[in-house]
Amino acid sequence: MHGSTTILFALVAFLALALIYFFARFFPVGLWISAMASGVRVRISILIGMRFRRIAPGDVVRPLIKATKAGLNIDINEMEAHVLAGGHLNRVVDALIAAQAANIDLSFENCRAIDLAGRDVLEAVKTSVNPKVIETPIVAAVAKDGIELKAKARVTVRTNLDKLVGGAGEETIQARVGEGIVTTIGSSGTHKEVLENPDKISETVLSKGLDSGTAYEILSIDIADVDVGRNVGAQLQMDQAEADRRIAQAKAEERRAMAVAKEQENIAAVQEMRARVVEAEAEVPRAMAEALRSGKLGVMDYYKMQNVQSDTHMRESIAGTGKPASSEPATVKK
Repeated sequence: MHGSTTILFALVAFLALALIYFFARFFPVGLWISAMASGVRVRISILIGMRFRRIAPGDVVRPLIKATKAGLNIDINEMEAHVLAGGHLNRVVDALIAAQAANIDLSFENCRAIDLAGRDVLEAVKTSVNPKVIETPIVAAVAKDGIELKAKARVTVRTNLDKLVGGAGEETIQARVGEGIVTTIGSSGTHKEVLENPDKISETVLSKGLDSGTAYEILSIDIADVDVGRNVGAQLQMDQAEADRRIAQAKAEERRAMAVAKEQENIAAVQEMRARVVEAEAEVPRAMAEALRSGKLGVMDYYKMQNVQSDTHMRESIAGTGKPASSEPATVKK
């Protein structure tokens, strides 16, 4: 009997603890009391409903208490919807409080849109109150005299809350300022003009309205540093001269190759002509032998022809034409 009583007592204690845990889990009484003590009237049924909608009641009630204390009138259903959409409710409320303190007109709907767009709305409000400086990377440009200049600028910007949703970010500002620096330096007659008046770059770039379509308003553009780089014009001229030299060398090589080919062609033609002459000379004895056999040429005619050739060689030798006399003995005329 005593053992049964002990088991029953343990079972009752377990059920009581389970009931207390369930009540504390689904009925956030402590949070409800804190809200009521802060002047925020919220029904306990709404807090229980947040539990079933998988929302931590503290993530909504604490920002609501903060907003109420700051004098902001925000509907709890809109706050709960923002949490369900994946927004940062606490950051949104802090941004609204900061905007109210700075006399910036910013509604909860706009603040929600900025936060859901992935922007840090609290940082945007702080930047709107306290402008920040964006430092551009070193931008290299070449003046008309061929001298390269390297410039770096500091851009002071202020957040434009009305264009924060859909507006371009810091990368666009840096790219546009860099483009403006290149254009200004490139249009300068000499690099000395830029070195003497670096504020000319700031004035020219600032007048282009580079903040159009961005989430920022450009307040000023200051040239932090300008350095002289390479003499690009001289380098280009050297490269052009080297290219011209290589082209001339290639053309000369082409002409030489054509001359060699022409010479080889002439030598081949001469050799061909000599071969034909030798071939023709080889046919002469054959023709004479055939004439002798056929009776068209007599022996005396052959001797006369030999005497004529000997006389011709002798006259050419005496006349000094440079042709050697025939090595054959002269035939005696009969």
